[in-house]
Amino acid sequence: MAGHNKWSKVKRQKAVTDSRKGKVFSRLSREITVAAKTGGGDPEANARLRTLLAKAREANMPVDNVDRAIKKGTGELPGVTYEDVTYEAYGPGGVAFVVKVTTDNKNRAAADLRSLFTKSGGNLAGSGAVMFQFLHAGQFLVAKDTTTEERLLEVALEAGADDVITTDDGHEVRCDVHAFDAVQHALESAGIRSESAEIAYIPVTTVPADARTAETLAELHDQLDAHDDVQQVFSNEEPAG
Repeated sequence: MAGHNKWSKVKRQKAVTDSRKGKVFSRLSREITVAAKTGGGDPEANARLRTLLAKAREANMPVDNVDRAIKKGTGELPGVTYEDVTYEAYGPGGVAFVVKVTTDNKNRAAADLRSLFTKSGGNLAGSGAVMFQFLHAGQFLVAKDTTTEERLLEVALEAGADDVITTDDGHEVRCDVHAFDAVQHALESAGIRSESAEIAYIPVTTVPADARTAETLAELHDQLDAHDDVQQVFSNEEPAG
């Protein structure tokens, strides 16, 4: 498994079973609450919130859950105070990780992540220890049957995107983080649907993993994905296959 192979991750997320939907809803609620707290409850004026609402619709999250999460963020309803934290780490085989967390207890989250990485043969790292191995950028994944490469190039580049990369999996649009909202709006206005739209940490260098290391990495990814506080995981192992 390749932790940073975004197309593979999107396919896994779309295959989420009913038993995991509650956890997906819980994570989205946390993110929506934080987004509403930091940027307000109006999605038209809050790009992050608008992106999360699209994810909530994709996951068939009940409207009542979404409304409660927004109101907790804006202070209209009482709720737990969450904050975003980004952790850097090394996993087995020297693979670099960036883990984004939304938590009500930073000390607990750090201790949990430290334990998971230590048990897998890795360790939490200091700030800046692995970031140089990633490009922090807006990333949109667009299926090939959604639009042509020429049309996507025209719309995305005009909106401020830096690049459009086409592979066998599909199209990938990259942009500066500050251009994310403009590019997203342009794609939506042009009727171009994204399979995934997020501010991502994209590996600029990758680390090969042998079969045993790949298995340990897969287990670590599963454990991170299962943690309630963990929202996103980026890593730079070589894609499988």
